Amino acid sequence: MIAKAPLHTIHQPPAGAAGTEVVLDVGPVAHGGHCVARHEGRVIFVRHGIPGEKVRVRLTDAEEKAKFWRADVVEVLAASPDRVDHFWHAADSLRAWGHGHPPVGGAEFGHMTLARQRSLKAEVLAEQLTRLAGVEQLPDGAGHSVEAVGGQHDGGEGLGWRTRASFSVTPGGKLGMHAHRSTHIVPVREMPLAVDAINALRLWDLDLQGIDRVEVAAPANGSRPLVLLAPSPGTKPKRLSAVAAQLPGEVSVATFDPATDAVHQLRGRTWVQETAAGHDYRVTGAGFWQIHRDAPGALVGGVTEFLQDGGFLHPGAVVADLYAGAGLFTAVLADAVGETGSVLSVEGPPGPAGTRARTCMQRHRWRSSRAGWSGSSARNRGTLTP
Repeated sequence: MIAKAPLHTIHQPPAGAAGTEVVLDVGPVAHGGHCVARHEGRVIFVRHGIPGEKVRVRLTDAEEKAKFWRADVVEVLAASPDRVDHFWHAADSLRAWGHGHPPVGGAEFGHMTLARQRSLKAEVLAEQLTRLAGVEQLPDGAGHSVEAVGGQHDGGEGLGWRTRASFSVTPGGKLGMHAHRSTHIVPVREMPLAVDAINALRLWDLDLQGIDRVEVAAPANGSRPLVLLAPSPGTKPKRLSAVAAQLPGEVSVATFDPATDAVHQLRGRTWVQETAAGHDYRVTGAGFWQIHRDAPGALVGGVTEFLQDGGFLHPGAVVADLYAGAGLFTAVLADAVGETGSVLSVEGPPGPAGTRARTCMQRHRWRSSRAGWSGSSARNRGTLTP
């Protein structure tokens, strides 16, 4: 059923101002979850539409001198056959604007069939390769399809894949998420894109007064989750302990400073243990790791296959792993080059801006390079740190 924002909730501002509603024909998809439309010669990036649809939109960013405007769909006048009910009420533009507020960001394709979602993502990829990378002729199959990764975990629904999630906190101390490009925080009581371990924490039941942001990581290997709390200015340690006490005892809890990435223990660990391609990785709360539960294995497989097929990866090879992060590729590359080869792992400066990952690797010559320091080779099993 196609919903419509009730007319009595809409205040129609002057033409061209944010909040104005206009009727558009939705054009091709663009990077970032938008589609392109035009109104009186003006480009409008439309969220929550499907190419070929006729829709009524609400302008959300419409400065007169801007090169383009932004808008959300509030009513579908001629629907695509690929339109379905959105899987997440908080991210459903039709439902949200029907209640007088914008939807949360992050699920802009949730109103389409999975097949159409993937075909549109393939179009975006092909366009980026040709326009930005200057690839005139795409290889056979490249840019023409987007494949599912780890379908055995989501039952074919395309949900439950995020091992990391970021939340805001409402003025009343409840879990929420920001609307797209907005300071407005929408309360949430589920995160369908997240793995079960994140939803099982029921963060929306917590009293989060004194907290500005919540970050959570739940490793795909089922090991101990970590909840990071960004305190509001002036929040006292006693209040932080009270928030931590509301979480299950097996969950690690720490505070973090979004400006510096500094992490301080409240309970348990300040890191999570991830597993990929036969290696264990220790990643601190502010460290980077692939969000999709199956992305590390898929990326390692794709990269190593390409390098091996090209003759670049073999025993005795010398390999540089640039922007190595937690060492996802470093460990596997070390496996491949063996005792007679070496891997140079390069990351940014140590400290808050760099990775805080500790990687367990075995038996290989491994060198690490950062601005201002370098590590020596490691041949025995151990934890490698700056």
